[in-house]
Amino acid sequence: MAEPSRPRFHHISSAVVSALPARVDEVLARIGEMPETEVHRVENGKIVIVLEGASTGVIGDRLATISLLDGVLSANMVFEQIEDLETLDDPGVDP
Repeated sequence: MAEPSRPRFHHISSAVVSALPARVDEVLARIGEMPETEVHRVENGKIVIVLEGASTGVIGDRLATISLLDGVLSANMVFEQIEDLETLDDPGVDP
């Protein structure tokens, strides 16, 4: 039986979530429960997060879930970087 192949790419995205100021703590708690999702800054109802995953679809699904949380007004991806895991730490490959 063949071993399952490991993902070749790793996706890293940032997003800004706008939440009702009265619900920010609740939204932060829910985001904190999500895998591979980190909060980096919170200010005036705006929450900057970083999401990681094996594909754009995985990250997009998680961002859609965040956008549907009670108290969230919007959740928008700002940036996405895709790393090739086969060459990520290879000193013979120029970035």
